[in-house]
Amino acid sequence: MSENENKIVIPDLELLEAELEREKYKKNYGRVIRSTVFFLIVVAAAAVLIAVLVLPVLQITGSSMADSLQDKDIVVALNSSRYTTGDIIAFYYNNNILIKRVIASAGDWVDIDEEGNVYVNEVLLEEPYVTDKALGNCNITLPYQVPDGRCFVMGDHRATSVDSRNTAVGCVSNDMVIGKILFRVWPISEIGTVN
Repeated sequence: MSENENKIVIPDLELLEAELEREKYKKNYGRVIRSTVFFLIVVAAAAVLIAVLVLPVLQITGSSMADSLQDKDIVVALNSSRYTTGDIIAFYYNNNILIKRVIASAGDWVDIDEEGNVYVNEVLLEEPYVTDKALGNCNITLPYQVPDGRCFVMGDHRATSVDSRNTAVGCVSNDMVIGKILFRVWPISEIGTVN
């Protein structure tokens, strides 16, 4: 054998340092990718929990809340059991979510005349959000007292809304309320608080 065949080639120091840097980069790159994916999963899970439990995002379907809310509007609700007369709430009804306005609370007496004027405890309710008053689809006996643990709700488009004036929906149980509608996020031209 010749002397050249038995020689072992030893890489120089620069080559070794370059290879070491490449291995460190691969290791760090993998760690950064794993931590980024983990972070994104945690953020997504937190966003889903917040959206479901604290600030549900809902899309309006139908015209029962016109002119306040239109079909296809997207709104954000605050998960809360506190609401007062005039608040717009979302609630469960027969595996659906309905959105109506609170008119009266437990123990209050509700009366509606033929022109659609609403009286709560014999006081005319000021309703600047209603453009066309109507008695609507009413099959309850008036005056009507709201049962304990419930609230009386009506849509703003009184002629077409099916709500607490009809026994099909009735008064809403407090435990069925999802939350109070606070903010409209779609369409962009209408972004803002909901009154």
